[in-house]
Amino acid sequence: MNPIWAIVAIILGVTLYKQFDFQTFQFENTPLAIIYLITFMASVFFLIKGWKQSAK
Repeated sequence: MNPIWAIVAIILGVTLYKQFDFQTFQFENTPLAIIYLITFMASVFFLIKGWKQSAK
């Protein structure tokens, strides 16, 4: 498991959570949130991929 991807995923997850307005169910800055979400999903993908390879 690569700790760099874990750090990236944690930072982006917290950032997405902070930018989400639960009263209106919208992000403060939608285009930036989309970029954060894509990067978050990629980092989680690489974490899972690395975890599966290390399990073999």
